[in-house]
Amino acid sequence: MGGKCPHRSVKKRRYSHKQYRRTKFLVNGDDVVYDELKKPEEQRKELPVDEDLPGMGQYYCIHCDRYFANVTVRDEHFKTKKHRKRVKIMMGPKPHAQLDADLAAGMGMPDNGPKLMSMS
Repeated sequence: MGGKCPHRSVKKRRYSHKQYRRTKFLVNGDDVVYDELKKPEEQRKELPVDEDLPGMGQYYCIHCDRYFANVTVRDEHFKTKKHRKRVKIMMGPKPHAQLDADLAAGMGMPDNGPKLMSMS
């Protein structure tokens, strides 16, 4: 009558849910969001109406790169711990970009030292 508990493998399946996988690919990188936040208010684009997005794409949190169904849901999101942490991260130093990662891996521009003067 012994044997393993049938619910033992639940921990392994925790992150295979559809919602987790979807958010992994839809979120912009930190460096893209940081650059968008640093733009002046005049240069930011007006939100276009998009029927595929929640709330027709009009209720957007720029820090978290998320769309919301209506104003009340967005305002509730502004009070959450996740949003406040994200704002704190975005107000700090610039996040790493792909160029930084390439340079750290040794795949960036070659450093050939100082340029030699040509003898004329």
